[in-house]
Amino acid sequence: MASVRFRTLLLVSAALRVILILYGEWQDTHMEVRYTDIDYMVFSDAASLMAAGKSPFERSTYRYSPLLAFFLIPNSFLHRSWGKFLFSAADLLVGLFIRTILKLRGVPENLSMLSVIVWLFNPFTFTIGTRGNCEPIVCALVLWVFICLMNGRVLQAAFWYGLVVHFRIYPIIYALPILVILDPHVFRSGQKPSLQFWDPRQESPQNRSVTRLAQLLCPWFLLKSALTRERIVFSFISAAVFFLFTGLFYHLYGWEFLYEALLYHLTRTDPRHNFSIYFYHIYLQYNRKLSILEKLVSFLPQLIVQVVLVLSFAQDLPFCCLVQTVAFVAFNKVMTAQYFVWFFCLLPLVLAWSKMKLKWKGLSCMTLWVAGQLHWLMWGYLLEFNGRNVFLQLWMASILFLAANTYVLVSLIRDHRFSPVFTCLEKTSKGGKKLQ
Repeated sequence: MASVRFRTLLLVSAALRVILILYGEWQDTHMEVRYTDIDYMVFSDAASLMAAGKSPFERSTYRYSPLLAFFLIPNSFLHRSWGKFLFSAADLLVGLFIRTILKLRGVPENLSMLSVIVWLFNPFTFTIGTRGNCEPIVCALVLWVFICLMNGRVLQAAFWYGLVVHFRIYPIIYALPILVILDPHVFRSGQKPSLQFWDPRQESPQNRSVTRLAQLLCPWFLLKSALTRERIVFSFISAAVFFLFTGLFYHLYGWEFLYEALLYHLTRTDPRHNFSIYFYHIYLQYNRKLSILEKLVSFLPQLIVQVVLVLSFAQDLPFCCLVQTVAFVAFNKVMTAQYFVWFFCLLPLVLAWSKMKLKWKGLSCMTLWVAGQLHWLMWGYLLEFNGRNVFLQLWMASILFLAANTYVLVSLIRDHRFSPVFTCLEKTSKGGKKLQ
């Protein structure tokens, strides 16, 4: 019965996406404002160049892995909407993976279905793929890495993690929590890790970040506990996959690929279309190269928050990655609307462990977050379309939006029931007897 309900939910959401793709074709033809994302045009042009045997980077502003252009080559000979169907299929796959992860963790069917609905019928997420944005592919790969880890398939997880970091660099922030959970007391050769099932009455004790930091700073701890077989294998395989694809495309497309697909994102500064609090400084200094100190000042808050979150929540991997992503996007030098889907795919994985009530705390979080975004967009519209000098007002809107993101982040943390994904396997003596 549950599988029938989920199948129906998936079919309805698939039909919705097909309708939106068809509507998008009509709007693009008959209306001045296009439904299709401008990035999709860039993807399609790059795919056409690749199909003609040329470099996809001949298309200006194409700053993605050549794999994306390769996947969209059928745009040139099947239909220009091929990529939208591909991204929407990945969107549905995310819904399937969310349900798989929640089932593995023993979440009741009703809560599992509600969590899936939060993704599949979120207006923001179902328009992302249908407008031609590639983020659903990244989301699906990240969740598949989680599933591989939960099933004890470390080699597979390492392969897909290396691939997704090559495809889209931001999942590199998940490397540290993944390495932390590859604990020798959880992952052992020939044994499947033991998962901790959902229990609304259980309040798992959370390790103190100060204690863990002291351990990490101890050289003996690093040698004895950190450098385990699973961590070394995961690091080696994921790095090998990343460098294999990077080296292959560097051989094919040279420095242009390396800069546009990777290095550009590390030094990217956008004076427009940027929700970040740093945008006004970037705008004022756009014709002057930023100093090392200025880059460090903008990077340090992000780094400090990331380290604190990992040290505090790494054992609860989906929640750790969620709050990491929210913080990463909020404190980044560049923040655009497509980045929000990065944490929307992780939110359904933690709702079953949240004590937050929809009324009124949940509503306040959603209202403040949406209002902060709409407020910014109002000033952005006056700047971009009306040419009005509202840079200071836009900067203030960015600060208010950061405050809204911070409020949501703190609320998520305060109302979350910390629940490690894995339980430690029982230690055994040399004779094979379990140690108490």
